[in-house]
Amino acid sequence: MKTGTFSILTITACALAIAVACSKHSSQPNAPSAINPEMLGANSDGSNLKVTAPTPQSPVNGVRLPQGEPIVLTFGNSTIMFSQPVELSYRIEVMNAGGGVVEAAVVGSGSNPTSRVVTAALEGEQTYRWRVRAEYQGAFGPWSTVQSFVAPVNDGYIRGNELYDPLINGKTIGEIHGPVTFIPGVGARLESPSSYIEYQLPETVVEGEYSALVTGLSVISRSEDPKWRVLSMREGYAAINDNEYRMTVDKRGNGAVAWRFITGSNRSGQYIETVSFERRTLPFHEDLTYFIRASWAGGAFRVTFQEGGVDGNTIYDLSKGYQRSYTPFPHVVDAGSPYTPGDRGEPSSVAGMVIRQIWVSPNPRPAYANK
Repeated sequence: MKTGTFSILTITACALAIAVACSKHSSQPNAPSAINPEMLGANSDGSNLKVTAPTPQSPVNGVRLPQGEPIVLTFGNSTIMFSQPVELSYRIEVMNAGGGVVEAAVVGSGSNPTSRVVTAALEGEQTYRWRVRAEYQGAFGPWSTVQSFVAPVNDGYIRGNELYDPLINGKTIGEIHGPVTFIPGVGARLESPSSYIEYQLPETVVEGEYSALVTGLSVISRSEDPKWRVLSMREGYAAINDNEYRMTVDKRGNGAVAWRFITGSNRSGQYIETVSFERRTLPFHEDLTYFIRASWAGGAFRVTFQEGGVDGNTIYDLSKGYQRSYTPFPHVVDAGSPYTPGDRGEPSSVAGMVIRQIWVSPNPRPAYANK
């Protein structure tokens, strides 16, 4: 009995000792985890990954960047100084003149060199600095040298099938019709139902969006009339009410949202519009900003209204399917509604609305257009 008891106690004690030893071993920090020790090393700058610093290639040396083009940061990848091949990621920081980080992003290495488009809204004619470092599972290499560039003044542009017009700088890249007043920092106010701003795109946006920030909208009557339009598009300069590639987004007198989208004829599926209950009334307020977007892609046309701007609450969201591609040529875009004496109908822009940051493109709306 004593011998058996001794054996059991001995085995139990050994098992406990092993468990404690294992517990102590597993509690030791493994930071960064799952990394071969040969990858790590303490550097004078505080980094601990054995890689070289990336090499900024462009933009560098305070270059002044051209207007109307995306800001693309390009750098040569880091070189690893260990035998195990790994895929590094890269942390990029863009800083303003005061040293504040205005954009931080992590991207995969991809090919060499690596590039990334700046998405932050940068102030024109201001100097920005940027740097980049390699990272791997919590470990990080040394920062690159800090390079700089001067952000371009973006007064708007029409390039191919893309249009951007800020309208907050006292001018437009479009053609003005009727009385329009520019309010610095706010936008362009359409002073009458016959006021509109017109743009012709060199290439058609077959799929994409037309979006803008709008203030000065209000509810003025209990009925749907007047049938005022906020955004519109068409083929060429044929009358909007008879145009076979018509797109209109209305804000009716009672605050109802209505729209039409035509892709080449009045046949079913190629002519879609809001009907009955779909024309939901909204409690518009003149002093609030509304982000309005019309998009057409993948056979679905969609209209959304967001109260308070791009990040505001969605107060209207409706989509319908359509057939046949949207292929107007030339593709003409209007802020408000176009009208020429003799056209069927009457002038129907929303008098008093203030519009800014117009974006028409197959590409996603950029952050700099959301101010």
